[in-house]
Amino acid sequence: MDVLNKILDLLMFRIGTEQTENGKVTPIVTLGSIAWGILLRSAIVIFLSFLFMSLIENRKIWWISFLVLWAFAAYPGWKQYLFYKKHLQDVSESTLCGKCVHFDETGQLCKLYDEHISEGYVPCGGVDWEPKPFEQDEND
Repeated sequence: MDVLNKILDLLMFRIGTEQTENGKVTPIVTLGSIAWGILLRSAIVIFLSFLFMSLIENRKIWWISFLVLWAFAAYPGWKQYLFYKKHLQDVSESTLCGKCVHFDETGQLCKLYDEHISEGYVPCGGVDWEPKPFEQDEND
């Protein structure tokens, strides 16, 4: 049942976090899960479009496959990516880790401790926090 929920999370780009047995919080939605969701949806759409085209035997409407691919795979992935970027910006602005030199923005993780951060969890507890250089802050 848990595997089925994971597959549904990938297909539907669900948002949330997962708490592991030792209490660590890891994000479910990452760039990798968005890309995997787009690839999985694309494969399903392409497979179904091949079946549909072989059943109707009308090769003049092949372009509908591209519209379906855009509507059910690419566009939802793009919208989820925009939401992910907004969420990432909110997390980096609202946590201490967002202004730390050890924060990896793309993975939502502390590079020093190799742990994911969240709004309620700072891996180092603020002990190993180092501010980003001023020049790096302006480029963000």
